[in-house]
Amino acid sequence: MPPFLTNLGTRLAAGLRRVAAYAKGSSRRKWLLAILALPLALVLFTLALIPFTPSISDITKAKTERPAQLISADGKVLSEYRWANREWVALNRVAPHVVNALIATEDHRFYEHWGMDWRRTASSVVHTLRGDPQGGSTITQQLARNLFPEEIGRSRTLTRKLKEAITAIKIEMSYSKDEILETYLNTVPFLYNAYGIEMAARTYFDKSADKLNLLESATLIGMLKGTAYYNPVMNPERAQARRNTVLAQMVKRDKLDKAQFDTLQKRPLRVDFQRQSEATGLAPHFAQQLRKTLIAWADANGYSLHADGLLVHTTIDSRLQAFANQAVARQGKQLQGIADTAWAQRSAWNPQSDLVQDFVRDTPEYRTAVEQGATPEEALKTLVADTAFMRTLRQNKTRVQAGFMAMDPVTGHVLAWVGSRDFGQDPFDHVQQARRQPGSTFKPFVYGAAFEQGALPTDTLMDEAVEIPLGGGQVWRPTDGGPPSDEPMTLADGLALSKNTITAQLMHKVGPAHVAELARAMGVRESKLELVPSLALGTSPVTLREMVSAYGTIANAGRYVSPVLITRIEDRHGKVLQTFTPPPAEKVLPVGVAQTLRATMRGVIDKGTGRAIRTRYGIQGDVAGKTGTTQDNTDGWFILMHPRVVAGAWVGFNDGRVTLRSDYWGQGAHSALPMVGDFVQQSFRSQVLDGKDRFIDEQDPSAVGNAMAGMRSWVMDLFGRDAPGQPPGQPGQPGSYPPPLPPGTLPPVIREPDLLPLPEAPVRSPTPPAEQMVLPPLSPAMPPPVGVRPPGGQVPGAEVPP
Repeated sequence: MPPFLTNLGTRLAAGLRRVAAYAKGSSRRKWLLAILALPLALVLFTLALIPFTPSISDITKAKTERPAQLISADGKVLSEYRWANREWVALNRVAPHVVNALIATEDHRFYEHWGMDWRRTASSVVHTLRGDPQGGSTITQQLARNLFPEEIGRSRTLTRKLKEAITAIKIEMSYSKDEILETYLNTVPFLYNAYGIEMAARTYFDKSADKLNLLESATLIGMLKGTAYYNPVMNPERAQARRNTVLAQMVKRDKLDKAQFDTLQKRPLRVDFQRQSEATGLAPHFAQQLRKTLIAWADANGYSLHADGLLVHTTIDSRLQAFANQAVARQGKQLQGIADTAWAQRSAWNPQSDLVQDFVRDTPEYRTAVEQGATPEEALKTLVADTAFMRTLRQNKTRVQAGFMAMDPVTGHVLAWVGSRDFGQDPFDHVQQARRQPGSTFKPFVYGAAFEQGALPTDTLMDEAVEIPLGGGQVWRPTDGGPPSDEPMTLADGLALSKNTITAQLMHKVGPAHVAELARAMGVRESKLELVPSLALGTSPVTLREMVSAYGTIANAGRYVSPVLITRIEDRHGKVLQTFTPPPAEKVLPVGVAQTLRATMRGVIDKGTGRAIRTRYGIQGDVAGKTGTTQDNTDGWFILMHPRVVAGAWVGFNDGRVTLRSDYWGQGAHSALPMVGDFVQQSFRSQVLDGKDRFIDEQDPSAVGNAMAGMRSWVMDLFGRDAPGQPPGQPGQPGSYPPPLPPGTLPPVIREPDLLPLPEAPVRSPTPPAEQMVLPPLSPAMPPPVGVRPPGGQVPGAEVPP
């Protein structure tokens, strides 16, 4: 309450004391004046409170509250932003027993008063003065508290009661009696995150509100006097006694026959408790990601996200989102079975092992035990001996998690977003919030930097043991799954087969700074990248969203388009309030370089670690991509590029110390790739995406592009070209490049105005001249102690082609 009202109340009280002192020992007339001063002061104080109660417009607005809805690009409701877990039902969809019990118990003169029941109020005052406090609030006054708890308050003060009365009168002026009942029944809380009569019916009796019988209705209405005290789940005896009190009130108010009451009161309490989870919708992590942004927008523009019925149109395609949910669920279930089997073994989950004991020490239960006086050894011993605790701990620690995101590389529209396997179990978002080492999915940035400096996919390096000095007597020795072949290998094959030895040599020549700079320009713009040689193998943690958007730059011929989540916001009547236009594309990589990198990454799918896309999922379209696996198979990745979609998946555990304990299933090609393969397969089969779309190579109008084209032509002339008339390879075969399609076959990747130079990304420095890129053998290094790892994280494990 404002300070001046507090002062006014103090002054009124002081004035009344002076009036009483003045009247003391005086004539009858003075006593009469003193008595009249009390209601006058009360009236003045009430009038002063009126501006600080909800306005008529606020009350009218509350009657038509409607939560904002997230709408998919194809017109489906993805989610709603509700105040609470409730489902609004009309009064005619509520069992009549509920209404009769409510009026008989809480406000039997409801249809006679206009918000205040003076007789009941006076009776409440008398009983309170006798030491027997009783509630005197009408249903309308209770509704005022439910609708405006902050404005009215809940403390037992005169100010609160006056505000409540004023607001109740305003409600009666704005609502019909049936509207008051409907609003009341839909806003009252019933514990267990259940708001309103519909959620209460589902929670306590597993049925809808219109199916409640007389006893069930009386039980729920009885809870209103004290939901916790009369909780039928925890306090069934009290709840039954209170139910019978409600039935007795119905008899008293002629809503129930006495004979029927005598029979019903003997019946036991029958509760079918079903805790109701909030409706999460098709894309709960996506909705949660947008919540703060939308609240800030609504506040800045004078709207309520929870009440004004805003329609937020998003880029999500509900069909693709459903495919993504199914793909993550299917593969996640299979991987969970593998994890359960692996960690059920005594050798893996051994309470005496250091790892499991570390898990126990990380729990709140352990910290609480120590804070309460137990020694660390005692706390550990007690918890390890608790079978139920250890079972729950193992389930939580070994729960497989995943993240999935798909976006259109041309428009930047995010098409699907899956933050975890189950939002209810794990609301943590593994698309935007989780930062994990990307492993070999980071290698394309190394090759892109090399191609930008003039290297070609046909250039060769020796597949041999590599030693890269780090300084301070340390040496980095990256290895693969098996011994090196000691044979020359082209850069194209090095990327397709995910060879660490080839990538490390390339990184040594390009330099970590240049690679990190390119990665930032292409989309890895929020995570910190450590400038160490092992960055080439993905040791700096990044988000899945960053990686998918960066691969979108490759698919979009070197143009970075930031991910777009919202297209427009409308009011409840469909009037457009704001349209969200994405920033223009940034040209961060020469077109020719991007197309060379994209063509090289086709080899991953055609003959490398990602060929299960062809062999298992039968996807024969023009696609490219990359698998990724980190040290000890902790993280599995796969990202696929198609002309109109880039889809990426991450698989792992929330605790990086937990793995699938399998060199096979731990590989990104076997953990993450199936999620993407399943998604793309379903998208093509349903024709939501066109599997016949092809990447179309463009001409780079820049001087750098012309110079690189000339250099390639010179190299091809020097070492030979394909024989004239040689038939092109078929799509999906190793080494093949699809021919250009006729105009109009694919929605244009670059519109006509985009052929002009695009704004350069501010994060990049000028591209080094092509002649700086040379690939001589690495100079021998001093042999330091074996096994030294570089700063900046662990070296990812080598990938083995499936």
